[in-house]
Amino acid sequence: MAELRTPKLGGVVTYIPNDSNLIFLAGSKIKSFRPFVPFDSILIEFLIDISSELINRPESRTYPDIMAFAFWCRKANIKKLKKRFEDGLYRLGLGLVFHITPSNVPVNFAFSFVFGLLSGNSNIVRAPTKPFPQVDVICEVIKSILLLEKYAQINSMTAIVKYSQKDKITKYFSANSNARLIWGGDETIRNIRNFSTPERCVDIAFSDRYSFCVIETEAVLELDERELQLLAEHFYNDTYLMDQNACSSPHLVVWLGKLGERGKKRFWPAVYQVVQKKYGLPFVNAVDKFTSLCQNAIDLDQIKSITTHGNLLCRILMDTLPDNMDKWRGKFGCFYEFDATDINQVSHIVNKRYQTLTYFGLKKSYLTDFVVQNRLFGIDNITPIGSALDVGVFWDGYDIVRCLSRTINVK
Repeated sequence: MAELRTPKLGGVVTYIPNDSNLIFLAGSKIKSFRPFVPFDSILIEFLIDISSELINRPESRTYPDIMAFAFWCRKANIKKLKKRFEDGLYRLGLGLVFHITPSNVPVNFAFSFVFGLLSGNSNIVRAPTKPFPQVDVICEVIKSILLLEKYAQINSMTAIVKYSQKDKITKYFSANSNARLIWGGDETIRNIRNFSTPERCVDIAFSDRYSFCVIETEAVLELDERELQLLAEHFYNDTYLMDQNACSSPHLVVWLGKLGERGKKRFWPAVYQVVQKKYGLPFVNAVDKFTSLCQNAIDLDQIKSITTHGNLLCRILMDTLPDNMDKWRGKFGCFYEFDATDINQVSHIVNKRYQTLTYFGLKKSYLTDFVVQNRLFGIDNITPIGSALDVGVFWDGYDIVRCLSRTINVK
């Protein structure tokens, strides 16, 4: 493998290693890179072009996650993020960012790439090795736009690749990185941290997290049929689109209020109708779901009742919540439920693993006070039902653009 070299102009030259396991999806063999100012105009223009191309492609409309990424990259959103970032300080990107993205979320690699780019950095992105069509569509668009002459500089500092589990490649990229974005389970993160990095390399780890949902029952009862259907569709998007694999997808639903049963009788049938129309449960997943349910029945003493709606929706009502509630996770449409009159009744379960709290019918200030006044270690994201999967530059408690750029102190 080639070594890092330092040219006369003071920049850094690196070469992507020649390895038969390394497949290029977009970009180039990064030969040189210099950091940009975060939110540089050419970076914004590049993302706007990606957004426009994706939105206009018929195949994109088949995949809600592609459309969500495309809309995230649109001009209005990027400009809003830039305005929020501006603080009067001088900043430049850190240099080269290596992204190790999750294998079970198709579009996460694209968001990770954009975070690194907007921060002013060169990027090596390891995309999922699983054959997701979303990866192909997005990479095809990124590749075509990078080949435009006006984006030659961005092309020279971008490499989106995929490769099987080859430690020597990850080791090489890690040794040459100024920062790493590591997405994955706890064991994956521990293994990657074993690879040496430069002394000032910044690691941002997005580890295994747990999320839950809080619904005010009276608010559900007040909805008309159209509003109820919209709420059910939003809940479906938060959960079934990723089979509850996303860290921000809720596993537990907390019902607040004295009319919990009435609220459930309206809410769950509406969700089930949406699921019947949109969701397909493969046989192997159905078996896995049933096995998990049986395991719950054996191991969880706090189960009060289990309700099923065919194979597609399963609800496990808890009498009390154990301190290790984050150990118990639904998948393929399996949800734990708990009835409460006050949200503080669940404060004891919230630890560092808790990431996202989705909600309906409650004031943001009520939920913010719940986190702050209880001085909770967990919950980094409070967002309405329907937006759990909306990734942003503020994620897992990190201000990612600031973390991936350096401040130049001028006196």
